[in-house]
Amino acid sequence: MQSYPFIDIQDAILRINLWAKQKKAFFFAFDYNLHHAIALLADEIDAENILYKIGGYTNESMQNDSLPANLVWQPQPLSFADYSKKCTYVKEQIQLGNSFLVNLTQPTPIQTNVSLQDLYQLTDAKYKLWVKNHFVVLSPEPFIRIQGLHISSFPMKGTIDASIPNAEKIILENSKEEAEHATIVDLIRNDLSMIATDVHIKRYRYIEHIHSLQKHLLQVSSEICGTLPSNYHENLGTMIRKLLPAGSISGAPKTKTLDIIQSAEGYDRNFYTGICGYFDGENLDSAVMIRFIEQQDSQLVYKSGGGITANSDIQTEYEELIQKIYVPIR
Repeated sequence: MQSYPFIDIQDAILRINLWAKQKKAFFFAFDYNLHHAIALLADEIDAENILYKIGGYTNESMQNDSLPANLVWQPQPLSFADYSKKCTYVKEQIQLGNSFLVNLTQPTPIQTNVSLQDLYQLTDAKYKLWVKNHFVVLSPEPFIRIQGLHISSFPMKGTIDASIPNAEKIILENSKEEAEHATIVDLIRNDLSMIATDVHIKRYRYIEHIHSLQKHLLQVSSEICGTLPSNYHENLGTMIRKLLPAGSISGAPKTKTLDIIQSAEGYDRNFYTGICGYFDGENLDSAVMIRFIEQQDSQLVYKSGGGITANSDIQTEYEELIQKIYVPIR
């Protein structure tokens, strides 16, 4: 993957530390395995190769295109039998005490009549990233935000189709979903405590609405906050690296869970479930790279998944993996 615009993760961290100390504006992205990265000063980014929208920051210069008359969107997910083997292995590891929560993901080939760049331009998401000939990200999930010395994280855990009667009540009262969310909130709180003080939960298990052409989903989120040291700019890249991989897309305890993920999934996540972000010289916004579609030769591949606990029902988890194969086209 060492082609433009990708660099080694350590080089990216050094660049970010330097640029943040100098109060320069820049864009960055880290892959899931922390091998490769993108790190570019804002005025170095070529919109012919990279388009981004990170909260309120963007280099977009065009309006969304019109939808094709007949939009084709045909996922080809792995079989339930294949998924069941992977999920069963994960549950066995949980039962052995090696993890409490594992985020299990899989790739799904997509047949469609739109390109990665088309998908970027046609969709409405809070966090978007298109890297020419590589991937597009259409994520609803923040990673961390920094305003002044205030840092916040917003883990998302728990998704349900809003068309289901009493959907909000069902998702908030589901004991499996509640336990999964609590585990991730605790993990993120511990992660933030490595770099910040006065870490606390500001909002717990609130509902967000996610709209798309295919469906309307409810997503359960929480907000965790803390205070950074006054000189954090000098080590911003190093600080971000300490928080990775993000807890919401790995699990707990993190180190052992990462080993389980590697054994169970059987594919390379690449930049999927990594992070991307923008620093404006003072403040930072960033996202977890989910709702992710990758170019693999002539094939587009959508990567999705969900959290597995001891109480997970394998059929339900399989259905959630497929449910998440959507793009947020209004």
